[in-house]
Amino acid sequence: MSRYRSLPLFALLLFPLLGHAQQPVLPSRQPTTQPQSKTQTEKPETVPNAPPLTLAEVIRLGLENNYDIRVSRQDERIAENNVTRGNAGQLPVVNGNFTRTFNRNNVRQESSSRPEASIANGAQSNQFNANVAATWTVFDGLGMFIAYDRLQALEQQQRQLTRATLEETVASITDAYYVVVRESGKIRSIEEALKIGQARIDLTQARVDVGVSAKVEVLTARVDYNADRSILIQQQEALKTAKINLNNLLGRSPRLDFRPADSIVVATDLSREAVAQAIQQNNPRLQQARLSTEVATYDRKLVRASRFPQIGLTSGYGYNRNINGAAFFGSQLVTNTGRTYGLNYGVVASIPIFDGFNRNRLEQNARITEEQRQLQLGQTQLSLEAEAEQAYAQYQNRLQLLELEEANILLARENVAITLERYRLGLLTPLALREAQRTQLDAEVRLLDIRYQAKQAEIVLRRLSSGLVQESPAGR
Repeated sequence: MSRYRSLPLFALLLFPLLGHAQQPVLPSRQPTTQPQSKTQTEKPETVPNAPPLTLAEVIRLGLENNYDIRVSRQDERIAENNVTRGNAGQLPVVNGNFTRTFNRNNVRQESSSRPEASIANGAQSNQFNANVAATWTVFDGLGMFIAYDRLQALEQQQRQLTRATLEETVASITDAYYVVVRESGKIRSIEEALKIGQARIDLTQARVDVGVSAKVEVLTARVDYNADRSILIQQQEALKTAKINLNNLLGRSPRLDFRPADSIVVATDLSREAVAQAIQQNNPRLQQARLSTEVATYDRKLVRASRFPQIGLTSGYGYNRNINGAAFFGSQLVTNTGRTYGLNYGVVASIPIFDGFNRNRLEQNARITEEQRQLQLGQTQLSLEAEAEQAYAQYQNRLQLLELEEANILLARENVAITLERYRLGLLTPLALREAQRTQLDAEVRLLDIRYQAKQAEIVLRRLSSGLVQESPAGR
């Protein structure tokens, strides 16, 4: 049975991702009198209410419905069905044959002893033949055993391809889910900026009403507020696009709405050495390349096996009946009936002597293919190592930036709170408040992007080390 045919055969290693899919521990914020930002999992106010969707549920739906996974599992079933002794040529082949023919002939028979020819028009005859024939190859230079090992290697290769499809699809689904989380977080940050902008409009309008400020300041505040609303509308489109992309990966209608229930929390304990070791031992793309080299070796051995004599056993039982109505005895047209039946058996041997050097050509091509597979194996290994180094460098860099930005966001929030209070007291210009507002929004967006990029690098490292999907012991 295929190890990846059904979902119950798999236990997802959700603790690397789902263990961190919870509310992040953020630094403490200022008192409630200051502007506050919502947590990542809180629904944006400008987004319609929708049912929550967790990362665990997203992965489950993806494993069940994703079309790439379903097609790959069907390919694995085909490869599994091909691994049989009969397909390798180790079992006898038995065929039953049946033939029945009818003839209507015009017959003219002449003889030197008779002056006149004997003529029969429309003479009928029929033949009936039935037999059972069996052949069994008992020696072919061990080619049948090599063929069976080759079929097993092809099955293992397809299994690794299915596993790679699972890992890569789960990685894509997880990445797409966190894109939705990121875009939702940006909407919440823009909503907070709009609240500050509205507070600025209200304060400016109140100062205009008492005659301590010019109307142009209210107009400027409204222009800035509308600019932020324009950014919000564009961000809502980005969120919608991210949801459509995730629904597509889950194999469901793009119109289905949801809100992410998990937030982005990055693991900080990944080791370069552990990732490199896991790639060598577990990466399905690397395992597939190794198995491809084995298949090429089996192909070369099969060509060499074809140089040896092939010896087989043959046996059968046949029955033949001929009814001929077009036979003359003298001048009389008579009907002859003949029956033949019985058992036959024997030995068949074939010795290749000369085939125009085609076997030499095929063996040379097989050796070249084997060398190509070795080169592809080296290329695959080098590409995986390069991808892992690049992802780990990004991972380490983003962790440092994440620590910096998490501290910086507190400063930005505190700065906005102080600036807003000083503006309320008439100690700051509208331009200073606007600058503080934009600084906080940029810091919020930058923090979301860096947290997502760090998580993205973590997902790549777990995919390369084959840590996203694991076979359960019960499924073995």
